[in-house]
Amino acid sequence: MIVGFIIVLVASFLLGTFGLGMKYSKPLAWEAFWSVHAVIGMVLLPTTIALLVVPDLWQSIGVVPGEVLFKAALFGFIWGIGGMLFGMSVQYVGVSLTYGVVMGLCGALGGVIPLFQMEDFAAKPGFPYIMLGVAVMLVGVGIVALAGIQREKLVATSGAAVEGVKSGKDFRKGIVIVIASGIFSAFINIGFANAAPVAESAIASGAHPLASVFASWVVVLWGGVSFSLIYAAVTLTKNKTWHTFTLPKTGNAYKWGVLTAVLWFAFIGIYGVGTAKMGELGAVIGWPVCVGLSLIFSNYWAIRSGEWNGAEKPKKILFLGVGILIGATLILAFANTI
Repeated sequence: MIVGFIIVLVASFLLGTFGLGMKYSKPLAWEAFWSVHAVIGMVLLPTTIALLVVPDLWQSIGVVPGEVLFKAALFGFIWGIGGMLFGMSVQYVGVSLTYGVVMGLCGALGGVIPLFQMEDFAAKPGFPYIMLGVAVMLVGVGIVALAGIQREKLVATSGAAVEGVKSGKDFRKGIVIVIASGIFSAFINIGFANAAPVAESAIASGAHPLASVFASWVVVLWGGVSFSLIYAAVTLTKNKTWHTFTLPKTGNAYKWGVLTAVLWFAFIGIYGVGTAKMGELGAVIGWPVCVGLSLIFSNYWAIRSGEWNGAEKPKKILFLGVGILIGATLILAFANTI
């Protein structure tokens, strides 16, 4: 269990870091950048790794009941909406606020819903602490959101620009997007929890128990990427931005697109291994722990990139919110020891 927590800690660093690259998507259109990220991180990497570590991958998936596959892929599709909105959120409200709201909502819902799907979930010894941890996490989300709103007001009254953050109507639009992203993004963990029979089938075919999680991810992520690529294709056509793939000086944007994809998939793979080591409640507790701790790293990068320059009071509110989120993470970690 301790090893599992350490592995989840590594995953939280990757989760808290990968979104930084989304600030550097230009001159690629946003939808072009996102399609690069999606193809590499959600299709090529997970499928290649799964083929390498799971014997007879497609057969292992094929013997799982269709209704299980459909449910896992559907949850992945819903998460795909949230993932796309996550990327948009960074463009509107910056890294700190995006991570604070999305990861808080995502962590709370992504842990609670799989718990409620279990039989006799209320009888679990750690149930009261899980619910307490989730409640505290939601309080932290509210405080982080308040910090972002206070920062936006400061920008509006001073007339100064904050790096990577929009203001006025665009900021309010960003708040709506970021909340929707937090709700939809939770479905990746719900899909992963519901794809457990796929991992069991992979183990039966000869895969190592820790490697079997990659078979589950193939089902969930293929469901997610289907939305991402449809959205990207429609938007590229609507906005007439296909040409941005071949614009001069796109090398840096492609570099960041590939890097975000690699870091994101590394987070997914390592997180799956960590929760497998944590036992029955791994997906229930490991997810909010992972996303809660990721806020430490994401805010470190956001402060370094200048998002909170000149906003000392809102920054203190941000630190308070992050501290509460970390406290919620510790409560959830304790729940897994009971």
